[in-house]
Amino acid sequence: MRSLLFVCLVLLAACQTLPPLPAWQASGGRQGVEPGTIRDLRSGASLTPAQLVERLAAAPRLLVGEKHDNPDHHALELWLLEALAGRRAQGSLLLEMLEPDQQARVAATQAAFAAGQVPANLPVALAWRQGWDWALYGPLLRHALAQPYPLLAANLDRQEVRRVYAERPALSGAASSSARVREVLLAQIGASHCGQLPESQWPAMLAVQQQRDRRMAERLLAAPQPPLLLAGAYHVRRDLGVPLHLADLGGAAGSVVLLLAEAGEALGAEAADYVWYTPATPARDYCAEMRAADAQAKKDPAEPGRKP
Repeated sequence: MRSLLFVCLVLLAACQTLPPLPAWQASGGRQGVEPGTIRDLRSGASLTPAQLVERLAAAPRLLVGEKHDNPDHHALELWLLEALAGRRAQGSLLLEMLEPDQQARVAATQAAFAAGQVPANLPVALAWRQGWDWALYGPLLRHALAQPYPLLAANLDRQEVRRVYAERPALSGAASSSARVREVLLAQIGASHCGQLPESQWPAMLAVQQQRDRRMAERLLAAPQPPLLLAGAYHVRRDLGVPLHLADLGGAAGSVVLLLAEAGEALGAEAADYVWYTPATPARDYCAEMRAADAQAKKDPAEPGRKP
């Protein structure tokens, strides 16, 4: 009887209608790295959204990596949360975008949602950080706050970041502290700062990056199970980020990594289990913007909001 009930529940979940997908997904290709392609990076097989959801639903720990400024990535994250509802017994949702000193506000806001008293100004209620574009994250936060499972901070707070930057604490564990991992991350830090960051500061930036990864791993292990983490792509990569820290903490088994990537980006099985390709955002020269801002700061050091 129990076996029959289990089969019925599985069939019922399989028949549940998935949320509507964006138009580019319906017209996307199933070859190469075109928008709409979903690939199993271990086998090379292409998947439909329904097949991907079926596989992710069984994940003891699910890590999803985004490009922070790509609106399609945020739309797909919300789609995944809705699609997994009823298929995965969600224990908790963890966000890189939330810090520990916001947790009490998040819990209070989630309780207000449950009581039907939605705050008029959610960013203020959450003490949302300006560095994260609310226009992109707002819909996902509104959905998450209305769920019965807890929404949890997964990042360091500002004081912790300053301490790590100054002290550069050593990491325990061979996987996350290997020379190869450090070299790749240091190169990425240098490139992302467009040559404007003195190389002498790269090790401190690396320490912050890796301590953030370590915190996310710790939070995943401590969170109500099964958890789901949403973070930047580099944070969740199997070969560079949180999965290495999970291994060093004795929690290597059970994690599934999905990367949301822009069309044209080549990824291998060392980086993730699955990749879902979206349209690329319009080209933007962040380095030119950074150089212009730096030049303006030198020209007018007394400009409001800038440090002299």
